[in-house]
Amino acid sequence: MAAAAGDAAVEPVRGHRGGEERRRPVVVTVEVPRVEQDDEGDGGGARDRQSVREAHDRKNRGAVAVFGKVLVANRGEIAIRVFRTLRELGIGTVAVYSDVDRHSAHIRYADEAYLIGGGPPAESYLNQERILDAAQRAGAEAVHPGYGFLAENAAFARACGERGLVWIGPPPEAIEAMGSKIEARERMRAAGVPIIPGVTEPVESAEEVRRLGDELGWPIAIKASAGGGGKGLKVVRDPAEAERAFGSARREGEAYFSDPAVYVERYLEDPRHVEVQVLADAHGNVIHLGERDCTIQRRHQKLVEETPSPAVDNELRERIGAIAVDAARAVGYQSAGTIEGLLSRDGEYFFLEMNTRIQVEHTVTEMVTGLDLVREQVLIAAGQPLSVRQEDVHLRGHSLECRINAEDVSSVRVDSGVVAGSEISPLYDPMIAKLVVHGVDREHARRRMLRALDEFVIEGVRTLIGFHKALLTQPCFVEGETCHGLVESELLAARAGEFENGRPAGAAELGTAAVREAVRSVEVDGRRFEVRVLRPEPAYAELGRRRRERARGGGAAGAGLDAVVSPMQGTVLAVEVADGDEVEAGQVLCIVEAMKMENEVHAHRAGRITELSVTPGQQVTTGQVICLVTAE
Repeated sequence: MAAAAGDAAVEPVRGHRGGEERRRPVVVTVEVPRVEQDDEGDGGGARDRQSVREAHDRKNRGAVAVFGKVLVANRGEIAIRVFRTLRELGIGTVAVYSDVDRHSAHIRYADEAYLIGGGPPAESYLNQERILDAAQRAGAEAVHPGYGFLAENAAFARACGERGLVWIGPPPEAIEAMGSKIEARERMRAAGVPIIPGVTEPVESAEEVRRLGDELGWPIAIKASAGGGGKGLKVVRDPAEAERAFGSARREGEAYFSDPAVYVERYLEDPRHVEVQVLADAHGNVIHLGERDCTIQRRHQKLVEETPSPAVDNELRERIGAIAVDAARAVGYQSAGTIEGLLSRDGEYFFLEMNTRIQVEHTVTEMVTGLDLVREQVLIAAGQPLSVRQEDVHLRGHSLECRINAEDVSSVRVDSGVVAGSEISPLYDPMIAKLVVHGVDREHARRRMLRALDEFVIEGVRTLIGFHKALLTQPCFVEGETCHGLVESELLAARAGEFENGRPAGAAELGTAAVREAVRSVEVDGRRFEVRVLRPEPAYAELGRRRRERARGGGAAGAGLDAVVSPMQGTVLAVEVADGDEVEAGQVLCIVEAMKMENEVHAHRAGRITELSVTPGQQVTTGQVICLVTAE
């Protein structure tokens, strides 16, 4: 460390590139399809800039100047993902990190890293001034925001420009226009892009929500204007739910986005969540890269993504692709972006929102198109035209992504930000990594994903591996249906539990210590033998088993089936019951706030509340007993 944590607002870690850091700009060759580089092999083609069947604004410019060093204003797997592309482009990489991320994988991967702590760890990656100071100290020329944190912050994008830094993302004006869902809906309506029936102005009261519900038809959705990722989204099925949902949506909007404004639209029952990846440059070129199906969600958070969508044929792909291109043009978009939409059972496609950044699930699009979307972002920010035209885009095979952790195997891609010994902090998104597979078709990709899931070994923390195994073997998923109502069902939870390993495969007892069986191949005098070796388990394996057993058992001895436990780590926002109250199955008992999202904890059966152990403002951990619901 160059200095103690408190010595400076920005603390550098390593700078092993030395004098190389000062050599810029870096020269990178840009390849444009159907352009002849040098047909005679004498080196004259690139200098003469001769093109074949290309308009002048798309001709090959040969070697182009990009950036010497780029700071990535993010953490974890997305920071590493961006670093990899920058390294391939020959660009120096700069990381930033909070106090709790001092030993994270992303800062070890970068060429140099700077501490931006000094406040609450969750807010470090939102501290614009310290990030900009780090960029200038490092001599960075550009900033890539990744996703989350400041990725869709127009003020930060402008601040980068004011400091002489290139923003690797869309113009601030486009971020602002799409950041307000109310303004975005109005812009799309004016541009002729289909939107879900509803209002294009803020809703001010629960009474207005009830009126709109009667007008549009129940159920309806209340959404935070600045929301996204399910934050600030509440489904209201009848007038009695309006008041609670209205207040909750406004609180989440204020807590997470500093904007309590909400609007109302018709809620579509069991639609497909189909989004379209777009690329746009500063030269007026806008293309789409096909669709991604993100229908499998839990609490409005995506879990499984795939492309192509099993519900989209070539004709529909062309239609929704054109809608996405029109939407991007309507806001003067540049860089990589995603038009999210809902596909009804009747084949109607509605604009939902636009994500003005790289998406978590961009990986599956890369797998089937062969394009590096981060590379396109960097080159667009450097002023270059798109490297491909619409007619050059072809989808090959099928790709699936599950948001978990894995080791890298053939046709399997893992974008991860953790290693053995890493701490999964409750201060940030709990996603450990993304597992992505590619196959010749959807069934091949599904089976490859199951094989990859079977090979995962993650200990010390509970993951969604068992859930994904259970989901991918369900008939509705195999048939490419929406699996409506299944994801959060007790049936799938039970099947997921069956897939989880209560003990590692091959574990045995030797005396009082648990050991693990491993098979090794050896050769003796030219003959091959398989030898079984017993090795002690790592110390965290037993801890992992105890945590799983405690969670399944309700977290307390004797609690059994009566216990209601917290499904996550967070803060109790409200308690809706008291000791001795009679409750019905499904009734809200309390609200736990995690990552600024409100999560209702429901009674799992009818009965009487006893041993209520939480109060508003109290911190709870995953699996902690909240109360008992004792059947009469």
